[in-house]
Amino acid sequence: MEKKYNNGEITVHWKPEMCIHSRICWTGLRSVFDPSKRPWINLEGGSTEEIIAQVKKCPSGAISYTMNEETKTESAAYEVCVAEMAPNGPLLVKGEIIVKDAQGNEVRKSNVTAFCRCGASSNKPYCDGSHRNSGFTG
Repeated sequence: MEKKYNNGEITVHWKPEMCIHSRICWTGLRSVFDPSKRPWINLEGGSTEEIIAQVKKCPSGAISYTMNEETKTESAAYEVCVAEMAPNGPLLVKGEIIVKDAQGNEVRKSNVTAFCRCGASSNKPYCDGSHRNSGFTG
């Protein structure tokens, strides 16, 4: 279930089911993203520019943002899609892609999409962080 945090200028969207717990959000901007606090996202802890820069680093796309005067979610712009294997982790596809399932259903993804490489994810084809406990290396 998506959660939203708003500071008047920007709304940060968090989709916990997509999170791979890379910790990039809170290790990079602890004043905004602090998992030891509730709520764990405090948009008063940083400037809008700092928050946008940190959100764009999210490898799974679990955190995104919308400028309040806009209706579309902003994401990092890539001229081409880039696929990158995270060491001992997921395949990260950066850019706008369409994921089609076996039944032909399509889902549009943007920013960064993390695909499972270890086979242990309960959210296939997406990574759910299970590689950490499965002993996956690669």
